[in-house]
Amino acid sequence: MRSRTTTALATLAALATLTGAAQAEIRLGASVSATGPAAFLGDPEAKTIEMMVEQINASGGINGEEIALTLYDDGGDPNKARTFATRLVEDDEVVAIIGGSTTGTTMSILSVAEAEGIPFISLAGAISIIDPVREYVFKTPHTDRMACEKIFADMAAQDITRIGMISGTDGFGASMQAQCKEVAGAQGIEILADETYGPQDADMTPQLTRIRNTEGVQAVLNPGFGQGPAIVTRNVAQLGFEIPLYQSHGVASDAFIELAGAEAAEGVRLPGTALLIADLLAEDDPQYQVVTDYTAAYREAYGTATSTFGGYAHDAVALIVDAVTRAGSADPDDIRDALETTEGLVGTTGTYTFSAEDHLGLDLSAFRMLEIRDGGWSAVD
Repeated sequence: MRSRTTTALATLAALATLTGAAQAEIRLGASVSATGPAAFLGDPEAKTIEMMVEQINASGGINGEEIALTLYDDGGDPNKARTFATRLVEDDEVVAIIGGSTTGTTMSILSVAEAEGIPFISLAGAISIIDPVREYVFKTPHTDRMACEKIFADMAAQDITRIGMISGTDGFGASMQAQCKEVAGAQGIEILADETYGPQDADMTPQLTRIRNTEGVQAVLNPGFGQGPAIVTRNVAQLGFEIPLYQSHGVASDAFIELAGAEAAEGVRLPGTALLIADLLAEDDPQYQVVTDYTAAYREAYGTATSTFGGYAHDAVALIVDAVTRAGSADPDDIRDALETTEGLVGTTGTYTFSAEDHLGLDLSAFRMLEIRDGGWSAVD
């Protein structure tokens, strides 16, 4: 998929300084996984980016200049993502890139962005994207390490100290598995069983049976995304587990509940964003207005509810709009410098404050611990 489109969110119009008719254009590039195995991530991301660019341009653009969007669908293939990133820089001459629905595609894009000096905002979760800090690379989702810490804090509050872990071997699952192992001890958590499954596996009952037969296990944690966590959830229910099941923020969407089945997913806990509980937010919640406006705009544009993943794209666009507006320039280096001085920008995922040492700009307070109840999302804290 490739489109040249004009889009943007009404609530972001205040970020743009309108100076009359556009005299130039700001070339923005994107490469997301709108189709393929990661389409549940990339499809809402692509739709969100297109919607926002269209609405921003309808409101006068940024500093009087319209955004010219070039959007590619890499299908979740890191090789395609690298090819498209190179094309965005060399042929399309973009000044910034959004994308990388998965950790794998992100790592391909960031290598090009760093080499060419183009600011890049990733939509993937692995901590390795921004740790160590790379000059031109930022990201909007919480890291997998933060997800581990949030989950373990919730377990500790329930006096859960011994767990079994079953992780996907995909890039996200493997990264989160490693991060959870690193922080478990400091969080007072002991991992008694450690199992894995492949992206194409259709039954995890052997691994889960081993976890169930491990003496002392008080809960199960499943780092992963895609269909794997839904299968794990169904298998846990089929095996009659009577201990809590925790999933990662990689499946924080209504699609996960539908795929796993509401009955099997009942009681599953995971760290997520305010978007999943938009209708439960108090009006004085700092994210209320941003989340409410984005949710309404997306539903009006596409007739469906948004997801956490679309929210990551929303925040990436908002960050670039804010950076270009403050810089008064669409030069890549000026955008990069402005991104790094972002302070207090409220998004759907959290409130971002970047620095030279922090290209994520979120802390654990941006995570909401959620639980699936009666086929929907409820807030635990």
